[in-house]
Amino acid sequence: MADIFQEIEEDLRRERMKRLWDRYGGIAVGLILALALAVAAWQGWRWYEREQRVKAAERFASALATAARGEHAAAIDAFASLARDGPAGYRLLARLQEAAGRGAQGDRAGAVGLYESLAADSATPPLYRDLVTVLSVLHQANEGDAAALASRLEPLAAEGAPFRHTARELQAALALRRGDRAAAESLLRRVAEDATAPDGARRRAGEVLASLRS
Repeated sequence: MADIFQEIEEDLRRERMKRLWDRYGGIAVGLILALALAVAAWQGWRWYEREQRVKAAERFASALATAARGEHAAAIDAFASLARDGPAGYRLLARLQEAAGRGAQGDRAGAVGLYESLAADSATPPLYRDLVTVLSVLHQANEGDAAALASRLEPLAAEGAPFRHTARELQAALALRRGDRAAAESLLRRVAEDATAPDGARRRAGEVLASLRS
């Protein structure tokens, strides 16, 4: 008798499962397929990104080698191309290299334009925005508006700012352009006497101070 009840119970269970499958089986299959496709797409995208990074690294290294051979115009073109269509990180590095190349070739306006575009780009990390601002001011220090340039450097010369020593050196040079020797000496002393300043910056500041006092 128990066997009969067990068979009936199993039949009822199978019937319930059949009804559930008829009702939800298509949805379940669809979800499984969607999940499988999503995983495949994710893996495919990761592979694509990895390939793009490898190709970008090769292009960047090739452009550096071109510059090292003295083929500066070709190197600038290569960096400009990578800056247009490379992955985000390499676009930034390529633009920095392109700007440096243009500056070294005497194209100060081109270099400044690139630095300024990076400084104004919200996608540029804050540390790099500070760096390109310093580099932009450096390329304009001999002919730009000395007061305006020094003002741009003010937040970068504050205590704790990563490029404060370079910013103060530039501010001192701009102060000398304006004829403000006292301000220049004060800034140079801050650099020369700062134990946290790089040795090169301290040495340069000391040498300029000595020349001003002689």
